[in-house]
Amino acid sequence: MAETENGPAGADAPGHEHPHDHQVVPDDIALRVRALESILVDKQMVDPAALDEVVDAYENRIGPRNGARVVARAWTDPAYKARLLDDATAAIAELGFGGAQGEHMVVVENTPEVHNLVVCTLCSCYPWPTLGLPPVWYKSDAYRARAVIEPRAVLRDFGLALDDDVAVQVWDSTAEIRYLVLPRRPPGAEGMTEEELAGLVSRDAMIGVAAVPPPAAGRPA
Repeated sequence: MAETENGPAGADAPGHEHPHDHQVVPDDIALRVRALESILVDKQMVDPAALDEVVDAYENRIGPRNGARVVARAWTDPAYKARLLDDATAAIAELGFGGAQGEHMVVVENTPEVHNLVVCTLCSCYPWPTLGLPPVWYKSDAYRARAVIEPRAVLRDFGLALDDDVAVQVWDSTAEIRYLVLPRRPPGAEGMTEEELAGLVSRDAMIGVAAVPPPAAGRPA
């Protein structure tokens, strides 16, 4: 099957005019964030304790565990999977996950014929309620450009080599739509509980840069 560079949701290639309001992420984003935080705290415009609470929530209490539960439910409940693929926002909300950065979700399913990869070409739109904080590499210029131009090479860099007959579908997240990959259930996981299955699912698998390993291969970090 032919490789596809952009998803059919109307994604734009890098360098083209984007239909949504994005902010380009600078290379030194961490330094700029810290500087901005210091200014806002000094001016008593934000409470540092409140900022710490938000960061802790997304890093430790939300994170990709929510998305892993969505995936595990889809693997074990065909009716839920059908609802998830039809209306991801509503189906994810059934499990209690939603809110800012997750208002309009689309779930795309990996199959033996198609592998899905998610990127945001002009900034770093990301489904926080299901995946937590975006990894640094997701926001990098290199990933945002190469994921569209040479997605197979990007996947190989992450250690994922696909057969030539597997098409690669790239989905460009925007401020209005965020994507989540439903990875393939690994062999050897047929008798596992939903909770056990969720423990196998990594953030990277839900972005599309990794596959879910069989149980015998160990759980992802």
